[in-house]
Formats: sequence, structure tokens, C-alpha cells
Amino acid sequence: MCVIVASDTGQNYDAYYIISVKNKDMAIGSLNGMKVLALENRRADEISKLIRTYGGNPTVAPAMREIPLESNHEAFEFGRRLLDGEFDLIIFTTGVGIRRLMDILGSRFERSQILESLRRVKLAARGPKSSAALRELGLPVAVTAPEPCTWREVISALDAAFGPSLEGLRAAVQEYGTTNPDLLAALSRHLVEWTRVPVYQWALPDDLEPLRNSVRSIAEGKIDVVIFLTAIQVVHLFRVAEMMNSTQALLDGLRKTVILSIGPSTSEELSRHGVEPDFEPSHPKMGFLINEAADCAPRLLQEKRKAASQKALTSLPAKVTVIDAIGHPDARHLNAIRIVHDIGRRMATSDPLHAVLNQIVGFIETLLSCDSCFIYVLEENQLVLRASKNPHPDVIDRLELEIGQGITGWVAEHREPVSISSGALRDPRFQMFKDLPEDTFEAFLSVPILARGGLVGVINVQHRQPHNYTPWEMQTISTVGFLVGAEIEMARLESERDALTGQLESRKLIERAKGLLQRDHNIKEDDAYRMMQKESRQRRKSMREIAEAVLLGEELRRAAAAKQL
Repeated sequence: MCVIVASDTGQNYDAYYIISVKNKDMAIGSLNGMKVLALENRRADEISKLIRTYGGNPTVAPAMREIPLESNHEAFEFGRRLLDGEFDLIIFTTGVGIRRLMDILGSRFERSQILESLRRVKLAARGPKSSAALRELGLPVAVTAPEPCTWREVISALDAAFGPSLEGLRAAVQEYGTTNPDLLAALSRHLVEWTRVPVYQWALPDDLEPLRNSVRSIAEGKIDVVIFLTAIQVVHLFRVAEMMNSTQALLDGLRKTVILSIGPSTSEELSRHGVEPDFEPSHPKMGFLINEAADCAPRLLQEKRKAASQKALTSLPAKVTVIDAIGHPDARHLNAIRIVHDIGRRMATSDPLHAVLNQIVGFIETLLSCDSCFIYVLEENQLVLRASKNPHPDVIDRLELEIGQGITGWVAEHREPVSISSGALRDPRFQMFKDLPEDTFEAFLSVPILARGGLVGVINVQHRQPHNYTPWEMQTISTVGFLVGAEIEMARLESERDALTGQLESRKLIERAKGLLQRDHNIKEDDAYRMMQKESRQRRKSMREIAEAVLLGEELRRAAAAKQL
């Protein structure tokens, strides 16, 4: 029996090893000679020792490496704005990122000034490692998100600490390797003004052969259990499989394999790739994961492979594809109705926009058996890549196209679909992007997403080999586009409405506070406003908070006067 372990860069493996050694006698099960592949390079010795403690046979295959950004412009801009007092809240997500950010800022600003500015704002930490790194710098931590330290725990901790006062705060978010769109979307729903501060990024290892061997072993059924400790390991494993044209083979192999996930964020990434984890540990720590895996992996494997064997006996022949299976008109129409129903259900439950878009990508993949699917959303006259069938953490939510740029921009400009059965890159409208290997694919279908007669985005579908897109396929994708367009438009309108409501309420409070200051100090309206602005800058508070303080003071004076009467 074989096990693959994907491990987290920067984890405290010494602590995990101690936990596991202490719990060894308590463990009911054992790895019993399973081959364990750890996707790690920096702490290979510690991981190997931990695996051997539970009777495993470890092998190391690095899955990622941390590399600096091409430019530190965004970090330097953050430093300038921090010194100018333009932030009320800073969310730190990793200890490694905090230290890297301080090194970057120290190359341009005085370290003592940066630390002093950080002491003047509210600091939130995504878990104990970030909190410990901040305390090493002598900085007070206002909020620490508990396990499993996902964006949901961060938002819940902020809610518990600040409540309604979150509204209107100016926040900076230190990112770790990639953007977390769910966290940013949740901050927006709380009317928090956020700024991203990337400090490093994840890259594939220089030598990809160990990862290629891992893909082959899973696809050939030589692996029994796969353990993932970070979402980026999922991304990189599938990226390498894509390079090998083995994505489907990897998926088929994983369906016969027990999938163990360290926690919710990793499980969500697995789900985005069409893999449902079979187990999460009681605590998101590697020691607990290996301990509990040793107990349950053999049973889970037996159950899963038995189920796979039974399914194989009753499944369609291997050459019958999804499109073949729904080729009959009645079956095809029923499948389209099911998809429309599922999309409507997702929209009715008010899922986050990214979740809806990823679900749409999954639907399109099922319908067309495509090799690539992108969804671009129109934002401020630019098309932003928001969802993809294949993992692209470095460009999702970052890649922007101008209207008229490339085939996608042409479709957005003319609001007409484009279907190219082969030789897409030779089309005069085509534009190459170095970060997207899909640019070399043969077939290309691009459909506008419309709502109320206006453009809200574009759906792109691609095939590696020539593919003739049928009228039914184009019509179905267009229908999906109409549904997605309504959802995107509703999300945009709700965001604008919430923002306007918050601005209106803030303006009312500020106007009332100005009136009180004019009366009490016998000053003009402009002087009262400047007085509030000065207090806002000096106290690092928003104008709304200053206005609320003025109004509260008035209420207290009235209450005291009433008691004297």
C-alpha cells in the first residue's frame, strides 16, 4: 500500500513529530509498510522520521518553491500609505509573509517608523504563526483567527472583535503566495475598503520529474492514499498533470484512492478540481493527520476500491463519452434542463459569486468535455479572469483584458460569439498570453455574457484538438451565459446598493456632528468639517467614527443634564 503526503512549507514539523511520537502507542492503526511520498523539500528529514514512526516507507518529491515577486511596487506603496496613516486595519496571513514584508519595507523605509505606524492600527492574524511573528516584532495583536484558520475564521474573528465598527475601515491584506478572493469578497460585504499586499508567490519546483512520477503512480493505481496539506499542492499536482496531458488519468486514479485533506481550504481546492476528500483530521496539524490516517486509511481504501469495482461493472463502455451518453435529443434536453435547474438553485441560495462561476465551469466541462474553460467578468471597462477549469492561481483575479483585445475582447466589443474549430492561434484577432498554456489549443469558442442588453462578461471554451462546435453546444453555452449574466449583474447592483447605503448613513452622521460642533464652538461649517478631518488623521479613525464620538458626547451631556433636573 502507498501513501502520498503533500506538506506545507514553513510548518513546525519538530512539534508535529513530538506529537506523533507521544501518540504512537495510542494509535490503533499503522501504516504497515505503506510507501509515503512527501511533497516537501526544506524539512524532508523531519517528515521522513515522522512517517517512519508510524511504520511507513517515506519518499520525498518537492511540490513547490517560494519565489520573490518580479516587483515590490505594491509592498512599497503599502509602506508609504501606512506611514501616511491611510490604514485602520491590517490582516496578516502568514508568519513567513510578515518577515518578508518587513525585509522589503526595511529596504526603503526606516524600520522603527514602520513599527510605530503598525502600533497605531488594528492588527489581525490568520492563526498562531502570524500572531507569533507579530509579537516577535513587539506588535500588539487585536484579533487572532482560530483553527482551522481559513478566511471564514478570519471574518468571524473580526466580526466578534469589532462588530458593526468594521464598516468603513480601510484595511490591507498581506497575501501568501496567491490571492484569496473569498476573503476579499467577505471584506467587501462588510463594507471594508481593502488593499492587497502580495510579498511572495508559489512556483513549481525546478525539477518536475518527481511530481511527474507522482502523477504516473496515481494514474497507474500504485497509490493507495493521498494526503494534501495545502491547497497549492493540489494546484501544482494538477498543473503538472495538465503539462503531461494526464489530467483525466490523474482524476481516474484519485477516484480509486483515499484522499486525506488537512482542512477546509485544502478540501475546497480539491473540490474545485473535481476531487472530494474522504477525510479531514480532528486538528489541522500534520501530526494528527498521520496519526489518524494510520488508523483509518486501510478501512477507507477497502471501502473505496470496493465501490469503484462495483461501479465499473455497471458503467458505460470506456469509449462512451458524456456527450455520447447525452447525444439522444431527449436525453440531451433533459440534461440541459438539469443544468439550468442546478444553476438556478446555486443562484437562489446566494452562493458567493466565485462559487457560482466555478460551478458553471464544471457544468460546461461536463457538457462539452472541454480541455479549458474561462469566465471573464466586466469590471470598470476591463475583462477580469474570475474562473478557470484548469488551475491558474497566478492569473485568476489578476489577468485583465481591454475591450477589443484578442478574440475575447472582440467578442466583448461586438457582443457576438466566435467559433473556431481549428487553428485558433492563427486567427488575426488572437493574442498570446505567456501565462496561459491554453493559448496553444486548436479549437476556441467564445460567447458573450449579457444581462438586460448590456455586457457583463465572456465565457471561453477550448479544446486541444480540432473540435466542431455544434449549434446546440453554442446555444447551451449562450443560455448559461444569460443565467450567469443575471447573477453577476445582481451581485454588482447589491454591492453598489450596500456601498451607497453605507455612504449615505455615514454622511448623515457627519452632517449631524458638524452641526453640533458649529453650535458648541460657534464656528462655520467648513471649520467644523476640518476639525473632524484633523481628529480623523490624528486618531487614525474614520470620519464616521469621529462623528459617532461627537454624537455620543452630546447624548451623554443630555443624559447628565436630565439627571440634574
